[in-house]
Amino acid sequence: MTIDVQAGIAAIQAVSAIPAILQVVCETTGLGFAAVACVTEQRWVAGAVRDGVGFGMKPGDELPIDTTFCDRVRRSHVEVVFDDAANDPVYCNDPIPKMYGIASYISVPIVLADGRFFGTLCALDSRPAPLTTGPTVPMFRLFAQLIARHVEDQMLLVASRAELAVLHETNELREQFIAVLGHDLRSPIAAIQSGARLLQREPQSERGRALLDLFHQTTQRMARLVDDLLDLARGRLAGGLDLSRDAARPLAPTLDQVVAETRAASPDRDIRAVCTVEKPVPVDHARLAQLLSNLLNNAVIHGAADQPIEVHAELDAEGAFRLSVANGGAPIPVDVQTQLFRPYYRGRGGNNQGLGLGLYIAAQIAHAHGGTLTVTSDAAATVFTFRLPLAG
Repeated sequence: MTIDVQAGIAAIQAVSAIPAILQVVCETTGLGFAAVACVTEQRWVAGAVRDGVGFGMKPGDELPIDTTFCDRVRRSHVEVVFDDAANDPVYCNDPIPKMYGIASYISVPIVLADGRFFGTLCALDSRPAPLTTGPTVPMFRLFAQLIARHVEDQMLLVASRAELAVLHETNELREQFIAVLGHDLRSPIAAIQSGARLLQREPQSERGRALLDLFHQTTQRMARLVDDLLDLARGRLAGGLDLSRDAARPLAPTLDQVVAETRAASPDRDIRAVCTVEKPVPVDHARLAQLLSNLLNNAVIHGAADQPIEVHAELDAEGAFRLSVANGGAPIPVDVQTQLFRPYYRGRGGNNQGLGLGLYIAAQIAHAHGGTLTVTSDAAATVFTFRLPLAG
């Protein structure tokens, strides 16, 4: 994969150590010009330059790729180095030293960890210099490896930031779309509900009353779906669900009301509730009612119809508030249990009512309170438990 030249140049210029490396290179070798270049099959572009001989090169400048030794380095991944071009048996007749007035020269490859050729660390002078012997070549190799590591880290950082920005924008747009859609759906649903209530006041035939009851049930279900969409949007935004805690309000009436509503909606189910919590618990009662309603609806849909659903609210031995909903039926496989609190998950072969958000939203409500929602399931019962530690 070819290096993106603009990204490569930006990475070179972002690495603060490179100017210091070029300074050390020049002072150690006595060469007047040094550069780090991004090199591809078509381009040679200077990313960082130290020019003490008036070569006239600055960062961002380009040279024709076929007039550079760096192109040879790119093809072979082997450094090019000579002390004095005029007296070198390999380079004495090479046109490149004569073209640029080069006497001494060194260029070593900069190769990234994945094997991609990035560019070169090169230096030159119009005067001869002893480069082929001594520590110069090993030093350049070491500096080239150091530059490769820094440049790669910088490119990965830029790519990660860009990917994160795109991901954030995508998430934000998705959540805004869901929220706006949810709010816009409320108006026509409210209009239908209002019209149905007005019609119920008028004399109706038996068929008319049945149709109005169907409208009422359908719009209620639509309203619940919209509420679930809005809670999904809120739950996945950074702030999560909003809470309005009430530390003075008794808990039992809130739970009793949810149980009564579920009994009315499912008169054929045996729902038993026991609340032994006598003191107030600092919770958002509307959200707690929503959590319990979601758990009860889940038990009605997935639990065994011939076995009771049991609701228990209590303070455990550690003083934490515990609310559980248990139902009979086939146990939930362990691999399914790990997926239950994900959005849109409905489980295997289950009822496909709703959007599969009930347990997800219940878990988000528990999390917003600072508590947990867990599940255990065996042949005896499936139990969902909301546990909220209480201060003091």
